[in-house]
Amino acid sequence: MRLKGQRIFISGAADGLGLEMAQAFAREGARLLLMDIDGDKAHAEAQRLAEAGHDVRVFVGSVADAASVTAAFKHMDETLGGIDALINNAGIAAHMPTVDLALADWNRVMDVGVNGSFLCAQEAGRRMLPQRSGSIVNISSIYGIVAAPNRLAYCVSKSAVAMMARSLAVEWAEMGVRVNAIAPGYVHTRLVEGLIQHKTIDIDAVQGRVPMKRLGTPAEIAEMAVYLCSPAASYVTGQVIAVDGGWTAYGYI
Repeated sequence: MRLKGQRIFISGAADGLGLEMAQAFAREGARLLLMDIDGDKAHAEAQRLAEAGHDVRVFVGSVADAASVTAAFKHMDETLGGIDALINNAGIAAHMPTVDLALADWNRVMDVGVNGSFLCAQEAGRRMLPQRSGSIVNISSIYGIVAAPNRLAYCVSKSAVAMMARSLAVEWAEMGVRVNAIAPGYVHTRLVEGLIQHKTIDIDAVQGRVPMKRLGTPAEIAEMAVYLCSPAASYVTGQVIAVDGGWTAYGYI
């Protein structure tokens, strides 16, 4: 129970990596607030966690909406009495040639991934800085470290949240607030399974490109998030940690 009693805010928590992280934090004894735009799924997953004996709250809203973010953190103040860690997980992708990328699609990716992370980090900082403690983890991507074609908005948004983590880390370090980012590689989630089924990605080629020759699991990403929010990472800040089976290190033919 590495995080017993800790109050954790997770955005985009109703599915995929967000849900896996919620389950991992719950197992470590944390008290959770899950924010997602899918209220039905968020409440259903929260109910499952509550039935297993975990302390979970839900706030339905979009991180791209400043009023919703403010209300979500106020709800956390009222129900959990504050915050100890924030997981900025909410984000969306746009996979298409750049010449076909509509401004509305570009803005949506930035609104959720970049602006949403900023708004949540700002609200968290307003609470963590006075208490001189806290941890923030932004979920970036290998495509926030290395480039890929036909993913301009996604690559830019994920590199932005990685730099956001570094910048906030050096600004807030003296006040006891740590900020890091995780850059997952290809992970076997429902989203990736859909891309495989629709032949958007060639799974054999992807796995062949990974030095470990397999996809990651959501649990492997969740464990890194738990570590970064735990006392074991007390001297870790300003880092962008790739959990990618060696993808970003590999530069051979």
